[in-house]
Amino acid sequence: MKLLSTLLLTSALILTGCATTSSVDPMYPNGPLKPLGQGKVGSSEVAELEATGDLWVRIRKGFAMPNLEQDLVQNQEQWYATRPDYIQRMTERSSKYLFHIVEELERRNMPTELALLPFIESAFNPQAVSSAKAAGMWQFMPATGTYFDLKQNVFRDDRRDVLASTRAALDYLQKLYNMFGDWHLALAAYNWGEGSVGRAIKRNEKLGQPAGYLDLQMPAETRNYVPKLQAVKNIVAEPEKFNTELPIIENHPYFQAVDLPHDIDVELVAKLADVSVKDFKALNPSFHKPVIFARATPQVLLPWDNAKVFRRNLQAYSEGQFASWTVWTVPTTITVAEAAQRAGLGEADLRAINNIPPRMLIKAGSTLMVPRDANVKTDVPGHVADNGQISFAPEVVTVRTTVKARKRDTLVSVASRYGISVSNLADWNDLKSTASLRPGQSLIAYLPSRAARSARAEANDSPRESARNTRGGSKVAAASKNARASSAPAPRGGKSEPKARGGTPAKKRK
Repeated sequence: MKLLSTLLLTSALILTGCATTSSVDPMYPNGPLKPLGQGKVGSSEVAELEATGDLWVRIRKGFAMPNLEQDLVQNQEQWYATRPDYIQRMTERSSKYLFHIVEELERRNMPTELALLPFIESAFNPQAVSSAKAAGMWQFMPATGTYFDLKQNVFRDDRRDVLASTRAALDYLQKLYNMFGDWHLALAAYNWGEGSVGRAIKRNEKLGQPAGYLDLQMPAETRNYVPKLQAVKNIVAEPEKFNTELPIIENHPYFQAVDLPHDIDVELVAKLADVSVKDFKALNPSFHKPVIFARATPQVLLPWDNAKVFRRNLQAYSEGQFASWTVWTVPTTITVAEAAQRAGLGEADLRAINNIPPRMLIKAGSTLMVPRDANVKTDVPGHVADNGQISFAPEVVTVRTTVKARKRDTLVSVASRYGISVSNLADWNDLKSTASLRPGQSLIAYLPSRAARSARAEANDSPRESARNTRGGSKVAAASKNARASSAPAPRGGKSEPKARGGTPAKKRK
């Protein structure tokens, strides 16, 4: 009996347990909660975290540069404080990029004042280009960008890329700080060049003078550069002091990187991510063309919430090809019209997509954007997408010119003399390429302007040939008569053709 009671109790417990595990655990508590008591957790077991919802607070806590007290700083403060709309536009534009920059600075243990430097360089506009050809949010010159591995080709300019340019700028600033041991001098070198700052320091040291930032002779732009940053720092530190209200920038990432499995059109990325093309380009400003080549740029940036949307829609996409464009490497120097014909594209469209200026030939080895055949599934190779360049040569304006055949000349020798093809020379003169020529025979040739002038001068200045009679000689007058007779036959009517003087006037060939 005791054994039976035990079995019944065990069965009841098993059934109760099965009933409990078969139900879904609630996501949130649904019963009254007791207040939590204070636990005893050692400081070594849990890292101390201090949450802040405002990125400006985080930036202020990372300020580490010595303050610059100077009249120039006050002048810059006044300039910014009297332009609240300008500050508003700059800070709103910066909201997309500041979190990433601050993260990188903290990871490198660099002062967060440097996160404000794009305010000075570009007003946080990644598309900004200076008169000196510096580009991007951090304003890299072409040569400096190349030194820091920022690709610049016909497809993209990494000086505008948010991640790549920030990495390069912080690398450069750290290099300059290591070189000069002073952040103000490092900033001056970022603006003026490390060589210029180095020479200015040596000049002062040679004279036995101090060699700090305020002691060096430098251009006015560089002299105002650090005061501008100090002024922005002061406004960020105490905006109320300057009657300024900074927009709230939340202390979390604005964007995230997503992988691209294929070459893909910019418009398609925006569509799949449910963002406008304008917003996409704000985060991916480095792309020059309407297509992204995945082998060279395997990731793009998307707003945090849209990244998940993009991944889901990309996986489900089945409406056609991902990319409408591909790359064609031009095998030989050709005209735009010839290139357009081979690419199956209108000449105006080819010029527009490849930024080809008028009156230019496309040089051999250039990489052109052309329509992608629907049957082509392969992506553009990485080395092509990374190094694509386009080169031009001026189209040569030709002039219709009359040239004279010399003794023993053939069409081949005449064509070689003037740098033209035998087939063209024969075609212009309705001759076979093997036709014989008489000394002094007139030939039509379409030559570049300089070559045409030389040909005319040669025709005007060529000495008269002295004909010698193989049987004993003849008089010079007879030789001159024979030389004139060897020129073009006289037209009907009995009047001889006037001697050509520099060829016929230039005309367009019909």
